[in-house]
Amino acid sequence: MKQTPFNPETDLATTPFSQKHCEAARALKEAGLDWTPHVGCFVWDPNEHIAPTSPFPNRIYFMLNVGRFLQTFETLDAIKEKLVWLPTWHQARSIAAKLGITDEEIKAVIGGTTDEMLALYSAMLNRLTSK
Repeated sequence: MKQTPFNPETDLATTPFSQKHCEAARALKEAGLDWTPHVGCFVWDPNEHIAPTSPFPNRIYFMLNVGRFLQTFETLDAIKEKLVWLPTWHQARSIAAKLGITDEEIKAVIGGTTDEMLALYSAMLNRLTSK
C-alpha cells in the first residue's frame, strides 16, 4: 500500500505543534528542560535522524513504543540528545507547576493569545532562563 503523507495545503493538522512550537520547544531544551523519553510523548526530529516519514506534519513523532525509538537511537540519552520533546498542554501545565509558575502568572502570559500552548512554553522558558 502506498503511503499518503500529510499535505499542509489540504489536511487539517493532527497535532497542535507548528514550526513555532517546535522552535519554542528547542529553546526549552537548550535552557535545560529535562525529560525522560516515555510512551505518550511527542517529539520533533529536526535533523531527520528517523528514516520513516512521520504521519504528522513537521517531522513530529508520537512515542507509542519507546523500543521502536531505541532501535534507531540505541539509548534514552541519544533520544534526548537528538530529538526535541514537545510537551503537550497537560505536560506543559504540569511542568509549569513544578517550576513554581502560578495560575495567575500563566493567565497573565496567556492574555489575549489564542495559542495557550505557545504561551505556556514562553512562561516555562522565562522561568528556566531566570534561574
